[in-house]
Formats: sequence, structure tokens, C-alpha cells
Amino acid sequence: MLSILADTMFFPPERSTVAGSVDGLFDFIYYLSLFFFVLIIGFMIYFVLKYYQRDGHTEAPSPSHNETLEITWSVIPSILVGVIFFFGFTEYLNMREAPENAYEIQVVASKWNWVFKYPNGAESGDLHIPVDRDVKFLLQSQDVLHSFYIPAFRIKMDCVPQRYTWTWVRATHTTGSGLDESSHEPLRLFCAEYCGQQHSIMHRKVFVHETADFDQWVEKAANILENNTPEEAGKILFGRKGCAQCHSVDGDNSAKYPGPPLNGQWGTERQVTPRGSSSPITVTMDENYVRQSIRQPNSEIVVGRKPGMTVFTPQLLKDEEITAIIAYLKSIK
Repeated sequence: MLSILADTMFFPPERSTVAGSVDGLFDFIYYLSLFFFVLIIGFMIYFVLKYYQRDGHTEAPSPSHNETLEITWSVIPSILVGVIFFFGFTEYLNMREAPENAYEIQVVASKWNWVFKYPNGAESGDLHIPVDRDVKFLLQSQDVLHSFYIPAFRIKMDCVPQRYTWTWVRATHTTGSGLDESSHEPLRLFCAEYCGQQHSIMHRKVFVHETADFDQWVEKAANILENNTPEEAGKILFGRKGCAQCHSVDGDNSAKYPGPPLNGQWGTERQVTPRGSSSPITVTMDENYVRQSIRQPNSEIVVGRKPGMTVFTPQLLKDEEITAIIAYLKSIK
């Protein structure tokens, strides 16, 4: 009964081995607080009705000290707090230390993007993990404080600049079958720490695969330039590197996207303001413009837009990957 209420009232369905114990402790604290709230309010109402000032009423003498009562309201809360501490601390230790031989995924957070790096060199913009296997997340941030939060797993950990943090999970249910993402119902991953103007778009999908499917996916993801056409590889990289968070490819030019839309723009002219200048110039969207926009995004700002795009160094985006993205941008109308 309590688990059903937790799924519908407070949290999504439990999808990890630790979710049940987290919900159990939460439910215990919630209903314990509710019990004492009702009890105290009930007594307050009873005493108000019984002892309110009225004609003929005389004040009754009251004791200044009751040792039994003092012991009762000291011991019972102490026992309850001790129980909460014991279960909370032991579960915290369980969630804090990843089991040995856990599969490790590096998580890199930046404004306003997530990148997931796998042991075989594969990278992804959405998170993919195997079911029924311990997975450790090694977290870092490239700029400001972010927070890695997956509600269905009941895990949350800050991503701190210039240091590593970690958490882990063992997923208990798959989100679908096969490698086709349309056959899955992915979970959601959020940044739970306000990190700037576009904080609300910093969310991703979480896919949980059967082990065999995950092995195929991670192998294919490690070789996207070899296993796909340049346009297909560019599309994958466009989503994986976070470009889609700031640029629409369907013509949406609203404030939802801080950058200009990119579909149908290849070969067209645009007004940009060079760094240090107040006079805009006209440039053409071609290979060199795209490359410069990726390597030095703040050197020329499109008129009406604000600087803020992440600088993609060769360590973050290889030259051949930029070439694939260019092929994709040429293909979208």
C-alpha cells in the first residue's frame, strides 16, 4: 500500500535495487510526521474546547513538573530519531560505495549538456546502461556546479568543477528491447542544481538494455564514424555533443533555443559581430564558418544572440567529427 502511494504521490516507479529502501525510509518519516501532526493538532483542539475562558469557569491549578511525562517525551523521540539515523546512515553507506568490478561510466557535465563516456571509448548524449549489473558513474564538471539526478533510480550526486565525485546503481528493469530507441520508454535524467539561464534544458534520456543489447550498442557507439554515413554520424554527434540543446533543426527560432536554427541555413548569409567590434559583418555559413564557430564560438556572435557556447577543443571534438557534423548540417533542409 505504501509503495503504491509512493509511486503515485511522490516518486516515479522504483527502477533500482536501492530505490525500495529509499522510499521505505521516506515513507516512514512522512507517515510518522503525519501521525504526530494529527495527534498534536487534535490535542490542541481538544484543550481549546475544554479550557476556553467562559462564565463560571475558574482556572484549575496545574503541576509545574511531571517526571514521568518528561521521560516519556524525551525517550520516545530519541528512539525514533535513532531508528531513522540507523536506517538512513547504513543505506547512505551502501549507496556511497560502488561494488568492486562495477562497470564504470564517466559523466561530464557542462552548461547545458551531459556527455557519457564508456570504457571502450564510446560516447553518448543520452545514458545507456545494462540491466542487472552494477554501474559506477564517475562525475565531473567542466564549468559550474551541476547535479546528476535520476528519479527512477533514487540517486543524486553533485558534479563539482576540478574534482571527481561518484555514485552507482543497479537497474532492475529494462526500458525496452533491441537497439532501436523508439522501442524503449526511457527514464529521465535531470540536472538538479540551478546552473544558469538554460538550466531547464539540461535533461537527458536513460536507456536500460538487456546485457546482449547493451554490448551491441556500446560496440556500435564506439565506431560511429566507421559504421555510419557522414550525415548519419554527424546527426548522432549533433545530439551527443549537446548541439541540439541550443540549436533547433526544425526552424524553431524561439527563446527556447539560445542559438539560431540550423536547418536550411547552409550557404546562406548572416550578420555577426566580431569580438571587440561593435559593427556587424556579413558571413556565409560554410565549412570554415562552422569550424570556427565550434573551435572559437565567441569570436563571432550572430546578431541578436548572446555568447555562451561551450568551446569544443580537439579533445572534446575531433576534426573528423566536425567534418561529419558539417555533412549533417548540409543535409538538413
